[in-house]
Parts: sequence; structure tokens; C-alpha cells
Amino acid sequence: MMTKRERLITALKHEEPDRIPIDLGSMRSTGITALAYYQLINFLKIRNSTIRVYDTGQQLAEPEKKILELFGVDVIDITRSLPPCGPYRREWKKWTLPNGVECEVPINFNPEPDGRGGWVIRNDKGIVISRMPPKGFYFDGNYHPLEKIKSINDIDDYNWEAHKISDKTLRKLRENAIFLRETTGYGLLFHSAGSIHEWGQGLRGWTNWIVDLSVRKKIAEKMLDHMIEVIMYNVKKLVSALDGIVDVLGFGDDLGTQNGPQISPKIYREMLKSYHEEMYGYVRKHSKMFIFLHSCGSIYDLLPDLIDAGVEIINPVQISAAKMNPRNLKEKFGEELVFWGGGVDTQNILINETPENVSRHVKENICIFGKNGGFVFTQVHNIQPFTPPENIVTAYKTVLKYGKYPLSFCEC
Repeated sequence: MMTKRERLITALKHEEPDRIPIDLGSMRSTGITALAYYQLINFLKIRNSTIRVYDTGQQLAEPEKKILELFGVDVIDITRSLPPCGPYRREWKKWTLPNGVECEVPINFNPEPDGRGGWVIRNDKGIVISRMPPKGFYFDGNYHPLEKIKSINDIDDYNWEAHKISDKTLRKLRENAIFLRETTGYGLLFHSAGSIHEWGQGLRGWTNWIVDLSVRKKIAEKMLDHMIEVIMYNVKKLVSALDGIVDVLGFGDDLGTQNGPQISPKIYREMLKSYHEEMYGYVRKHSKMFIFLHSCGSIYDLLPDLIDAGVEIINPVQISAAKMNPRNLKEKFGEELVFWGGGVDTQNILINETPENVSRHVKENICIFGKNGGFVFTQVHNIQPFTPPENIVTAYKTVLKYGKYPLSFCEC
């Protein structure tokens, strides 16, 4: 039997390991919301469990070791602090989920009631930067610091240095990665190496940034020059600190919508591709880490360019979006891309169907994506609140039962 890390690496090399490797929670788009996690641990009758909301914006729970073991998970994020605790330790405090259940949140998470049944979070200047509306499940970012710039010079005045990784953070990441590599068999991923399109959206606002890329190109180019300088500073630091320890380096740039790309392939090639080439090219030249890109939505039309730019792994493989049919994806791009996701559709199947239909759906997807390796099983993005826990258990039990190579049950 392979170790977890061996299983992961074999699949990433487009070879068939002993079984399909599994992920739940190795990054912030393969996880489970705290409300869904609460239902899951109660369904499984797991006692003495602690719900830790490590991603307060998306309200994601950190899957505990007992869940990782039960679901056969093979890869974790290097900021995890599995018992026995490693160097990367967080401080936690009590909070309450929207359903009244007690949980723990990072000590620096300080939301305030908005007086209308919701919550707001302010930055150190008192500006509201995100909100959870009444009866909401997430904190939605609503502050874009460069949204209302009056001239292109305002871009230069922004505090870009604040986004460079500190030596202290880098040291903690390296120490914890070494600890996890020496004390566990998990494959290791660091998921926050940078984004350029999403960062532009965050700074300028979604609509502004799309218009900048298409029409106000001098603004976009000035932004991109600053962003790539910061990103490459961080990438070089991360490669130096993590190569040989961490297996996968993750980037994030949502480029799709439900119906198609956010920008045309032409605009992508003209405005963004060279920056992706610089980012991914450096990692490929100077490290052995695999390059993971999280990009939601229908990105089929952009995949040839993303592959050309250096992407090796794509996530979340949103199979419910336009043109993202599993069979077409595997046939067209399966020799060049690893599909990390696409195991079960969270929009329609996991949350709405019966366990029998969930199992049938999972078996079909692992037959398609799992052929000749190049597949890491996880659901499409995060498991949402009120997803039936029996469906979650069914999905992971199905891949554990049927995901053994050779995939002899498959007719395809």
C-alpha cells in the first residue's frame, strides 16, 4: 500500500496509484462550511469534537483528524496544526454559529452587530470591509481600496509593501511544513501563493476591473505592474522556503462564470497571460512543486492558454458550468491537466439528490476523471450549509470503495 504522499504524487504524475487520492479541506475551496460540518459530526455521532472556523469569510470548518482518517484524505494544507501540534499554532476564542452552536474562531476575528441582525467587520481605520447580512452564512467583502481613484498616480500611492510576505510568516510556514512532513504521511499543499486577476477585482471592484482590462488599459497595466512585483517577491520567497518540503503550490484566479469566461481568451492573452507565465514559469524552473490553479466557473475556453502558461492542476472543476462536461474535459485536456475536484457536484447533486444518486454520480465521475491517473477526488468547491450529511458520507465512502486501481467496475 502506498503512503498518502506517494499516492498523491503518483496521481499528479498522470500515473495510477493504488487508489484515487482524496482531499477534503486542503485549501479554501475544497472544504466544508461550519454549519455543514456540525451536521456531519452529529450524523456520525462523533463526540468531543471542536468546530474551528479557520476561514471566517467563507465560514469554513477545519476538518479534524478523525474526519480526515474516516474519509481517507491524503493531502493537507501546511498551515494545519494536527496533533501533536506543530509550530504553526493559532489562538482561538469562542463564537456562535448562525444556528446557535458554539464554535471557535481566530482570536483576531472581531465582528460587530450591525443593529439589523447581521454583522460587520471593520479595518483598523474603522471602515466596514465585509458584512454578514441577517440570516446570512458568509461575510461578503464590500470594500475596494482603489475603487474610486481619481488619477493613475493614486495607484502608486497605495501601500503595496503591506502585501509582501514577512520573514516571520515565512519561517512559521517552513517550520510547520517540515514538522508535518516528518510526522505525517500526508501530501502537503500551500494554497496562497498569489492571484492577479482576483486581486485586481478586490482592489478595484469586480465591474471596474473588468472594464479596466477591456477599456481602461493604462489603469490595468499600472495595477498589474505593481501586483506582479509583489507576487513575484512572494513566490521567490515561498519557493526558496518550501521546495523539497511541500508538494503543491497553489494559486487562485477565478476566471469563469456559470455560463463562460469572465473575459475573452483574447483579453486574457493580451492582459493577463504573460503575468501567469512569469509566476508559474518561475516555480517550474526553480522547484519541483506542482502548480495548482483554483479557477471557478466555465473556463473551458481558457484552458489551452492556462496550460500554455504553466498550469498543471486545475480546481474546482465546476462540472455544472457551461462546457465543463467531465468527459470532454478529460478527453481534451487529460494528458496535460490534473483534475483536482469535479468528484461530486455541490450545486445540484450533493445538496439535493438521494444518497443512491450521489453514489451513482460519484462512480461516473471517478470512472471518467480517474482513468490513467491525473485525478484528485474532492467535491466541486466547498460543501454548503444544510447539505445532507448522509450524502457527504456516501460520496466519500463511494470513492474509497470504488476508487481502487484498476477501476475494474468502469464500463468506459
